[in-house]
Amino acid sequence: MGRHFGHLTTVRNIIYYSLSPFEQKAFAGVISHGIPNMWRRFCGQVFRVVPPFVVAYLVYDWGTKDHARRQRKGGIAPEH
Repeated sequence: MGRHFGHLTTVRNIIYYSLSPFEQKAFAGVISHGIPNMWRRFCGQVFRVVPPFVVAYLVYDWGTKDHARRQRKGGIAPEH
């Protein structure tokens, strides 16, 4: 008469394995494996991500200071 909900049709040469959500632990290994893994991945990527941001900040800082210097009359520091 038809398939019931959750029972897929059989397809040849394709095998599906699954574990019931009721048999899984939702936060298994979060503290013991998750945090050390996150720290390892952070340390592995920090030297690829941070240098472009540091260079961009230094260029931006230099540009704003140079722009402010060029806007002054005569190019010297103002006297108060």
